[in-house]
Amino acid sequence: MQGLTSHTDTFARDNLPPSEQWPEFHLHSFDYPERLNVAVELTDRMVAEGHGDRVALIGNGRSRTYKELSDWTSRLAHALVSDLNLQPGNRVLIRSANNPAMVACWLAATKAGAVVVNTMPMLRAAELEPIVNMAEISHVLCDTRLMDEVTAFAPANEFVNYVVGFDGTSNHDAELDRLALEKPVKFKSVQTCRDDVALLGFTSGTTGKPKATMHFHRDLLIIADGYAKEVLGVTPEDVFVGSPPLAFTFGLGGLAVFPLRFGATATLLETASPPNMIEIIEKYRATICFTAPTAYRAMLAAMEEGADLSSLRAAVSAGETLPAPVYNDWMEKTGKPMLDGIGATELLHIFISNRLDDHRPACTGKPVSGYEAKIIDDEGNTVPAGVVGRLAVRGPTGCRYLADERQLNYVRDGWNITGDSFVQDEDGYLKFAARNDDMIISGGYNIAGPEVEAALLAHEYVAECAVVAAPDEERGAVVQAHIVLKDSIVRSDKTTSELQGHVKAVIAPYKYPRSVVYCDALPKTQTGKIQRYLLKQNA
Repeated sequence: MQGLTSHTDTFARDNLPPSEQWPEFHLHSFDYPERLNVAVELTDRMVAEGHGDRVALIGNGRSRTYKELSDWTSRLAHALVSDLNLQPGNRVLIRSANNPAMVACWLAATKAGAVVVNTMPMLRAAELEPIVNMAEISHVLCDTRLMDEVTAFAPANEFVNYVVGFDGTSNHDAELDRLALEKPVKFKSVQTCRDDVALLGFTSGTTGKPKATMHFHRDLLIIADGYAKEVLGVTPEDVFVGSPPLAFTFGLGGLAVFPLRFGATATLLETASPPNMIEIIEKYRATICFTAPTAYRAMLAAMEEGADLSSLRAAVSAGETLPAPVYNDWMEKTGKPMLDGIGATELLHIFISNRLDDHRPACTGKPVSGYEAKIIDDEGNTVPAGVVGRLAVRGPTGCRYLADERQLNYVRDGWNITGDSFVQDEDGYLKFAARNDDMIISGGYNIAGPEVEAALLAHEYVAECAVVAAPDEERGAVVQAHIVLKDSIVRSDKTTSELQGHVKAVIAPYKYPRSVVYCDALPKTQTGKIQRYLLKQNA
């Protein structure tokens, strides 16, 4: 199934799942040459095509052009190879917040033929070392401000040979920066192959042993030449902003691969709070935003106070399903749609989405070009339109876990089984119901938590909410709503009755939350996903 490889260290290829366990790949729309290095395509190729003077990256108060990025990554690649003995196929872990230096290190290591593992600054030594051991990582590149957690385990680790710091600020005053300073700006990048592994994306699962998803050089271009081109229509005039960490494939695509593929500009924020994103949008007239529904609610409130977000032409919602009230409020306020979609680390990025000219509230849309989707029951049979079932997807990207028996659970009969419950209507539009393990069975009824959440969010009292199942002796489980009220609203039995009555009035009465818990804030991951498992633990 695979062609040539340029990796002298063949660990990644050796640990791919057996080809018979792969999903079917539909690549007819994505024809790339046998020799392909994605970092070259995003840097040197862009300069050759005339984008050298355009701004590629903005971060920490400084802008870098495509020519500067090309030179910078080449110098870093020289340092990795000549000073740190990096070999094609070696695994390189990068630890950093979202900043231009992290992007440069990723591109440099990729130019040198490495397999990169990007990680978040939130991770601690106890979380980093299992990743290092699973991927047998030989090189760790770390923002010097975040070195403590690395030095806590790396010196005694059997796989790590090199730990080197880089300066994530604009000063370029750390060991890797100094090694690269006098290196040539031309680097003969490794002629990796289109199906050489370029990236290991560790899943952001909340419990259990992490899984490493394996992505090829071609995959990183496919998500740009598919979703970013078709759905977003990216041009060199676009300016990107967003909150997802570059350590996650969603953030790497939306804040690095997509803009760099089309000569656009990426703005990178180490702390991507709504106020910080608003400041960037206003300052640089950003056009495409990637963030979670909760952040968009904050932006809507900021617009009421005078924030100017009129430059945004595409607001991509991620991290959580997009509640209809948020979509409707955004449409009313801006006249532009908010694009809901669904992706997975296993498939690298978004594979079902609304379009700028074809969008609906409480709807995930239709498959991105090259992908197909169906809704199946537990036995793998396609269910009729209007019936909730499991989402199955296949297309040009798909799941390949690093040496993990869970491959057999995710891929069945050539399809990726994403773990989501969906329903498809007669016109082919797909609507998210819940994660398969988030469906609430109460008194014999199947209740999708997101539907109850959307009903609650439509009430003027509610700032945020999350719905989970709470054990109940009589019903097996009941719907429990964890609610953050708006500032002026008092927590009381009267408020609870008001909210319960509202839900009964807008959706089927049996779906109302029989248990209501008020809280100051909901637990979330750095990507904005609500950590429902924490709420379930206390239910």
